[in-house]
Amino acid sequence: MKKHLYIALVIVAAFAAAIGTFAAVAPDDRPGTSSVRADPAGDAKVLRDSSHRLTSPQRSELTLVEFLDFECESCGAVYPAVERLKEEYGDRVTFVARYFPMPGHRNGELAARVVEAAARQGRFEEMHDELFRTQAAWGEAQESKEDVFRGYARDIGLDMTRFDADLDAPATAERVRLDRRDGLALGVQGTPTFFVDGEQIPLPQSYEAFRALIEQELER
Repeated sequence: MKKHLYIALVIVAAFAAAIGTFAAVAPDDRPGTSSVRADPAGDAKVLRDSSHRLTSPQRSELTLVEFLDFECESCGAVYPAVERLKEEYGDRVTFVARYFPMPGHRNGELAARVVEAAARQGRFEEMHDELFRTQAAWGEAQESKEDVFRGYARDIGLDMTRFDADLDAPATAERVRLDRRDGLALGVQGTPTFFVDGEQIPLPQSYEAFRALIEQELER
């Protein structure tokens, strides 16, 4: 049973990744879909000082950067593996999450702004985790899930007046757009896309493959 479940998850992740790649580069003119298009950054960086670090080891031996979309099913599928890797290597590896909302997702850009608004109160990781844990409840909807996201903000104890202001602030949208502009310039076409020490890598198809890749890089 476990073997069959694992195979199914790999197939779902691969299929979702293929769809995600198409959605990232294809035009989307559906009414109500958030616009997240951005020109590639001229000074693109895989990692910026402002990038959100999920771990901050005293002596980092490796940096793993993920460009992600909170509504992307493939990102949701790989999330548990990344969490396991954080637990195992968080004292040696710097894990970084960067926004790359795709036009094909109705709530992708909104979700990124929700997480960024939480980050303004020092709660980036809590909201990041909450959106992935609950993705099945709100992902792929055709209507705005802002009320649902505001409920999550209350649940993790955010100042709601400040949260609402930050959610709609131009600076929050620009912060999300900066990550996407970097990603486009770096060749990101779908999510999740990972970079190890500045180099883009193929998406590992299992936790074991991801772990082996990290071990190999740490041994260099």
